[in-house]
Amino acid sequence: MPNWTKISLKIFSVILGLFIFTFIVLAIYVHANKQKLLVAITEELNRNLDGKLTIGGMEPTFLKGFPGVSLVLNNVVMQDKKWAEHRHTLLSAKKFNIAVNALAFFKGIIEIKKIEINQAVIYLYTDSNGYSNTSVFKKKSKDTLGLKESQSLPEWRKFALNHVNFIIDNQKGSKLFQFEIDELTGKIDYPDSGWRAALQLKILVKSLAFNTKKGSFIKDKILEGPFLVYYNNKSEVVTVDPKKIKIAEEDFIIGAKFYTGKDPVEFAIQIKAPKILWKNAYGLLTPNISKKLKMFNLNKPIIVNCNIAGNMGSGGDPLINVGAMIRNNTLSTPGGDVLNCNFDGAYTNNNFKGQGFNDANSAIKLYHFTGIYEEIPVNIDTAAINNLERPVASGFFQSDFDITKLNRLIGADLLKLNSGKAIVKLAFKADIVDFKLSKPFVQGRVLINDAAINYVPRRLNFKNTSISLVFTEKDLLIKNLRLQTGKSIVNMEGSVKNFLNLYYSAPEKILLTWQIRSPELHLGEFFGFLSQRKLAVKKKNKFRSTFSEDLNAAFENSRVALDLVVDKVYYHKFLATDARAELFLSQAGITVKNVQVKHAGGLLKLNGSLIQNKHHNYFAINTTISNVDIKNFFYSFNNFGLSTITSENLRGYLFSKTKIAGTLTENGKILKNSINGHVIFDLKQGELINFEPITKVGQFAFPLRDLNNITFRNLNGKFDIKGETITINPMNISSNVLNMDVAGIYSLGSGTNIALDIPLRNPKKDDEIEDSDEKRKKRMKGIVLHILATDGENGKIKFKWNKNHE
Repeated sequence: MPNWTKISLKIFSVILGLFIFTFIVLAIYVHANKQKLLVAITEELNRNLDGKLTIGGMEPTFLKGFPGVSLVLNNVVMQDKKWAEHRHTLLSAKKFNIAVNALAFFKGIIEIKKIEINQAVIYLYTDSNGYSNTSVFKKKSKDTLGLKESQSLPEWRKFALNHVNFIIDNQKGSKLFQFEIDELTGKIDYPDSGWRAALQLKILVKSLAFNTKKGSFIKDKILEGPFLVYYNNKSEVVTVDPKKIKIAEEDFIIGAKFYTGKDPVEFAIQIKAPKILWKNAYGLLTPNISKKLKMFNLNKPIIVNCNIAGNMGSGGDPLINVGAMIRNNTLSTPGGDVLNCNFDGAYTNNNFKGQGFNDANSAIKLYHFTGIYEEIPVNIDTAAINNLERPVASGFFQSDFDITKLNRLIGADLLKLNSGKAIVKLAFKADIVDFKLSKPFVQGRVLINDAAINYVPRRLNFKNTSISLVFTEKDLLIKNLRLQTGKSIVNMEGSVKNFLNLYYSAPEKILLTWQIRSPELHLGEFFGFLSQRKLAVKKKNKFRSTFSEDLNAAFENSRVALDLVVDKVYYHKFLATDARAELFLSQAGITVKNVQVKHAGGLLKLNGSLIQNKHHNYFAINTTISNVDIKNFFYSFNNFGLSTITSENLRGYLFSKTKIAGTLTENGKILKNSINGHVIFDLKQGELINFEPITKVGQFAFPLRDLNNITFRNLNGKFDIKGETITINPMNISSNVLNMDVAGIYSLGSGTNIALDIPLRNPKKDDEIEDSDEKRKKRMKGIVLHILATDGENGKIKFKWNKNHE
């Protein structure tokens, strides 16, 4: 072995031996002076405290701290000077390990290099007046900066906490932070600017409540990862560098600043979750926020950024701003799922500056929202939910879609949409009740083109339909509405005043005013309005059910006023031209006013009403007929149900006034024997052709006269109708071949009893008499036959002598 090696080994052995000897001497010294050292360490730890720290006992652990001195302090308790008043101990540790600089120890200086706290409770308490037990720590004054190292405030390089319950209880600010620290290790450096600490921790967050009334963030969640913390003496700011950590197994990047120079201490925390599930995200929030969000879900991870700023004083809630980015996701809501959903979202509890950080001033905002709801494309440029105490949603909705996609939303019991296109541009505003839009108010336009629609409750079918709905702030304007059902074509313009208010609160007060123009209207195609409404089938989906029921209520309970102008009106054999009418439709039925149509060369005017009930439709009408061709008139109305006299028996021009009531079936037919009322008529230039009751009388009474064609210069009378009974008021009939007086009852069933007084005198003999009074006197001169028309066989009329004639 070379000499230099031998010498080196000898020197190293001497140094090592000296070091071991010194350490043994130090150990013997520490053991022998344990109580003295305990007092010195206690004094050192109390040197900068405005209170009291007590140590129950001390045990040296030489090997653990080698080559330094490691001491275990048992039952360490730290209390501020007002502990007797509030009874909250700042520190209570079963074991408090400290590492002391051995070299400094020989100089009589206690220089603590590491502190390790085990099985402890650290309780930082602030009372309602703002006093805190952390006042036990004296603030470092500027004067101490010039002190020698031996006189400076104690600084340690390493620290650790194991199984420590750390609590910050701020009664004045209603804040409660509680962490069960499983493991926290750290190393501190002291540059000239302040200090720098690198931490590694694993804790269970029991409470992170910035406002205890609202509850805790990340409650009962495990937080673990590294932190790098700086303190700057000049700015008095503690900075936490953004680092990747885990909270409840989710990755987060968290950074923060704490402004310790301000009173109270202010903080700003930045949190980013680059990939987190919705349910895991809202599960980290306070109950007042999470309960509003858990009714929704996104099935794929989202990106979330959160900024929290506030103070540790009594300032109430901190400022919270949250941003989220959602792409190609499925949004689940109480009203259904929105597929292929994309949007940017934001939450703030400071929607309007100066109005505080609270639920009433909170808002959720959505930007550039797109998706597909019930097969309908949805595009919302901007939407917001303001005031989370009484939430109100608002936004601008756009869509362009095939209207058949609305069938699932509306429900098959109301409308069946078979084809057509819709373009929707609406600004909306709505209350939110139980996490659903309630009574939305909209402004904007809905355009529908080339639609085929079946209105199920009334069995009405429309094709080639177009409509423009314009929602103003208060009213609904309906423009360019075109309906076609069968051969009927209807063009309509309408409006509803105060529509949306009444739609939700009082649909029975809705008054829809229409201006209707039609080149051709077939009334038979609209008899669905005479039928009983089909009952709606209840839906399982509450949202759809509510929408459909509201729409149903608006359709059925609203009132409609129509101003109608039609070029041609068809009803079975009836044809009218230049029709004008005012109609009023309500839940009870239809009121008709100022109806005027041209028919059979004359003019018909009508006023009336139709009342609907479960089984039938009751009508009441007043009509005026002027100069109408009676043959065409009877033909058009199927002879009004009469079989004895028909359009084939009549000629002439009718003037009439009627007031009748009756019952219509769902098919628009008059129910047999239902008519009541009276008819006053005047037939000018009339003819009675092949009228069987007269021709039969003529066969035995006037065999030489032609009773197959009877003409009347003027024929008038009055009929009273009651069910199947028609009362013929006394009526004088003067014709070219026969005069007669008629009175009695004609029955559509049984009970016909008509008295006919027929003079044998031929009316032609009186043609040359010009004096009307003289002609009237001679009218019944001579032999008069008194005949009674009564019920015959098979519903026919039989004639016999009227034996009861006086």
